[in-house]
Amino acid sequence: MASLSTPLISLPRHPNSSSPTFSTDLRFSSHPALSLIDQCTSIKQLKQVHAQMLRTGVLFDPYSASKLITASALSSFSSLDYARQVFDQIPQPNVYTWNTLIRAYASSSDPAESILVFLEMLDHCSECPDKYTYPFAIKAASELRALQVGRGFHGMAIKASLGSDIYILNSLVHFYGSCGDLDLARRVFVKTPKKDVVSWNSMITVFAQGNCPQEALELFKEMEAENVKPNDVTMVSVLSACAKKVDLEFGRWVCSHIQRNEIKENLTLNNAMLDMYVKCGSVEDAKRLFDRMPEKDIVSWTTMLDGYAQLGNYEEAWRVFVAMPSQDIAAWNVLISSYEQSGKPKEALAVFNELQKSKSPKPDEVTLVSTLAACAQLGAIDLGGWIHVYIKKQVMKLNCYLTTSLIDMYAKCGDLDKALEVFNSVERRDVFVWSAMIAGLAMHGQGRDALEFFSKMLEAKVKPNAVTFTNVLCACSHTGLVDEGRTFFYQMEPVYGVVPGIKHYACMVDILGRSGNLDEAVELIEKMPIPPTASVWGALLGACKLHSNVVLAEKACSHLLELDPRNHGAYVLLSNIYAETGKWDEVSGLRKHMRDAGIKKEPGCSSIEVNGSVHEFLVGDNSHPLCKEIYSKLDEMALRLKSNGYVPNKSHLLQFVEEEDMKDHALILHSEKLAIAFGLISLSPSQPIQVVKNLRVCGDCHSVAKLISKLYDREILLRDRYRFHHFRDGHCSCNDYW
Repeated sequence: MASLSTPLISLPRHPNSSSPTFSTDLRFSSHPALSLIDQCTSIKQLKQVHAQMLRTGVLFDPYSASKLITASALSSFSSLDYARQVFDQIPQPNVYTWNTLIRAYASSSDPAESILVFLEMLDHCSECPDKYTYPFAIKAASELRALQVGRGFHGMAIKASLGSDIYILNSLVHFYGSCGDLDLARRVFVKTPKKDVVSWNSMITVFAQGNCPQEALELFKEMEAENVKPNDVTMVSVLSACAKKVDLEFGRWVCSHIQRNEIKENLTLNNAMLDMYVKCGSVEDAKRLFDRMPEKDIVSWTTMLDGYAQLGNYEEAWRVFVAMPSQDIAAWNVLISSYEQSGKPKEALAVFNELQKSKSPKPDEVTLVSTLAACAQLGAIDLGGWIHVYIKKQVMKLNCYLTTSLIDMYAKCGDLDKALEVFNSVERRDVFVWSAMIAGLAMHGQGRDALEFFSKMLEAKVKPNAVTFTNVLCACSHTGLVDEGRTFFYQMEPVYGVVPGIKHYACMVDILGRSGNLDEAVELIEKMPIPPTASVWGALLGACKLHSNVVLAEKACSHLLELDPRNHGAYVLLSNIYAETGKWDEVSGLRKHMRDAGIKKEPGCSSIEVNGSVHEFLVGDNSHPLCKEIYSKLDEMALRLKSNGYVPNKSHLLQFVEEEDMKDHALILHSEKLAIAFGLISLSPSQPIQVVKNLRVCGDCHSVAKLISKLYDREILLRDRYRFHHFRDGHCSCNDYW
């Protein structure tokens, strides 16, 4: 054994370490405890070695202590809490030990702790941070998006004469990009004296992730021109840029470039190619690559699933889903969200039901947000309410995404009180939470309350966005608040910094048109700084119908059909205007043109939830199991309506029907009337009848619903494409301003 006077010598750099060499005591360099550290596979075993090191004094040797810290902080079984305890037992940790702890925290779920350890190091370490310290500290700042902190590290590195170190500069490029300052990232990159492949990769990744795909691809071409050989990391970022730019041609070139340059393909790279093909719309290319991939993970399968779902090929998507070795929650989410976003909420709920039956995996936030959106579309309040209870039972944090989804679901399902309850139950409300609540109030015809909420939002120092103003203008439109709508519209840009878009112009045209200010609406369209779209002309056409202005309606319809020749809604509206003014020849002409052009009116579809099940009805539907009972109730309704003075409004028929009794029959078979009849025979008198229709409710159905609410003493909530109609005692919440 060496004597106590054995001098300290410099050992080689520690394996897998980027730290400088440091001294150790030869008495401990071959101690059995050190070799045992490498053999540990759990924290329990490491603690046993730790105890032995304490008994023998090995822990007080810098090299030995650093080895224990590395295992406890960076191994596959690491525990940062334990690593910190070990660290605190070391009398004088060296730079390597400090760096190890800073590095571990930077990659943890609490990167702020990394910065705190860095500050401790400045106070307690006899040595200054080195070129290995700063990249770890900068990484922590990147994770936190802490721009000022990272800039401070940048300044400290320069003062320490480390400003030209390649590792620090590469870290800074990534840091500034993560914080969204692409200009500073680019400046650091340009000033990097000897760029390596990591330098180029960092800058390309910053552009690709910063929604600047064109700049990423141009920089890649520049990298090629500089004869810097790309690696798999380069190509993953370049493929990501191709996907964002939807540049299939260049993406294919990149894939062939990978093969030509013999860049070793791995799972990450293959998944990036798959993602590029899918996002560029070439599921065929993706399928060919997928079939030849030697290794596939859940990302590979989910990407293929997403590709087919995006194309609406749900049959193939389901085949991929079933073939997956295991379905994680991401795969379920792809199916649910794809169905919901493509207007198939019933299918989305069916998939969610299958997920519940499987009992594994458990729904996550994304699952619940998509499912709540599907519930909102269908008016499925029972399932939506169950999800709300599930969130509470699972003690899930009610973040802004879930809060917004719950408010939207309850509002669209007719329970505005519950939507307000959710809104009032949360402390943090971002712009989307406020906007959802304003939209809910607007939808229910409570325009003044919606504007009051907008004022409260401003008092809460939440800045409104484009969505907020769309909802505010809708509130004004639904309740005839013309002056208020005009004021908000013209204040958007000068006061709030929100440039009016197409949706805002369409809302404003609707506000002016509904109130009879058709000339002002036309003037607004003519002065638009952006070309009016079909939605703008559609708003004017709808206003023309309310005021029976045939001449202006023809002009609006002409402009609309120029932009969207197959817009069936335009034909229907103009046909109804002609019908209201007795121009039946024009009605027949429009019908013939639609038939000759193969343009079909979107069928009216109404849904109603009874005992947790959603029932759908089309116009004239006879497919329901209770069809006989429903039509019997319809006949009863027709008789009671007629005896109370109801006269059908036959102008709401698209085509000319000569026989008067056929006109009456055609009107009584509208989908919302079928749904209301089903509600009358299926729900108890105390239960409101809630119906959701995919189109705007026609005037005749609106009148019928008012009368039925009085004759049957029932509360009826009818949601159409634009708003809610709350019928009670023969009155509607819209006050016929619909």
